[in-house]
Amino acid sequence: MIKNPKISKLESVLEQVKTPAYILEEAHLEENLKRLLHVKKESGAKILLALKGFALQDSFYLVREYLDGCCASGLHEARFSHEKFKKETHTYSPAFKDEDIDEILEISHHVVFNSFSQWKKFRHKALKKGVSCGLRINPEVSSSPVEMYNPSGKFSRLGITKANFEENEIDGIEGLHFHALCEQNVDALEKVLKGFEERFGEIITKMKWINFGGGHHITRDDYDIEKLISVIKEFKKRYSNVEVYLEPGEAVGWQSGTLVASVLDIVDNEMKIAIMDTSAEAHMPDTILMPYRAEIRNASLPNEKKYTYRLAGNTCLAGDVMGDYSFDEPLCVGKKIIFEDMMHYTIVKNTTFNGIKLPDIAILKKDGSYQVLKHLGYEEYERRN
Repeated sequence: MIKNPKISKLESVLEQVKTPAYILEEAHLEENLKRLLHVKKESGAKILLALKGFALQDSFYLVREYLDGCCASGLHEARFSHEKFKKETHTYSPAFKDEDIDEILEISHHVVFNSFSQWKKFRHKALKKGVSCGLRINPEVSSSPVEMYNPSGKFSRLGITKANFEENEIDGIEGLHFHALCEQNVDALEKVLKGFEERFGEIITKMKWINFGGGHHITRDDYDIEKLISVIKEFKKRYSNVEVYLEPGEAVGWQSGTLVASVLDIVDNEMKIAIMDTSAEAHMPDTILMPYRAEIRNASLPNEKKYTYRLAGNTCLAGDVMGDYSFDEPLCVGKKIIFEDMMHYTIVKNTTFNGIKLPDIAILKKDGSYQVLKHLGYEEYERRN
């Protein structure tokens, strides 16, 4: 079972939950934010919310108290940051569209270009607007556990390699950005940073800021926070005039909420299969893409407990399966199942595939009250199609 140091109060309101529903626990989110604030204060770095991983606007009242702004992946996220978060907006895209760039430059504090061709194309506009411009670097070093999420992998389109760096074209560039981690500890950052400095150390001395990207699993219980602080402080000593940014996504939403679903039916085909009112494909796609095994509260691996079931989604996709789990008691129609850690990279990726209803979005406040923030029904399916 999941090793979660946070004590959940969800069971106290479970009868009120109409499934499926993503439920943010305010106390858990605040605990994450306090850890990030400690890193900020002790290291001197600024920390941005990566909207690609966590973009729950109804939590921004709390998140903006702790973080410095948002990093965006294009115009829509940049607008979202500008309109909803209302602090710094840092925008990067593998390629900017002509029709988007004017608005991006208008509302962004930093804009990061993925190539010299993009920089040359838009630098006149960018410098005229007075935005701080940067380049994304490929450090060519990564220990990403999954190749799908490895920005430094072979043939990667993300960032400029040393061989393709045009040092004579950096006039007007104020920062460098790299991103090479995926839910990893500080030892992985050290390796990437070493490669980054070996390749681009002379360029770093000419910069005003360096963005260490995301993938820093800072709020995970075994993350070495004090070592991270030390790494950042030592980097800032080596490059005394450089501001450091981090932009974790999963670290903000890590174990801050759940997806609650109900058993609709139980069928038998050589094993018991529970059909849920949710979907791995539509509501928790990383369980199929990454892949990883979603943890379920009070459940274990198959056959570890008395009753084993395969949990499956309510779509026509044959592979829409969460996995096999065992329980102390037999499941029954109407039983509510709590999928752990479903706040990051779920809501931002979910779909209405098969017309399946999107989960409601709700919050469990620190005072124990339960509130549905958004009820998503047919209108959302109709709007998307």
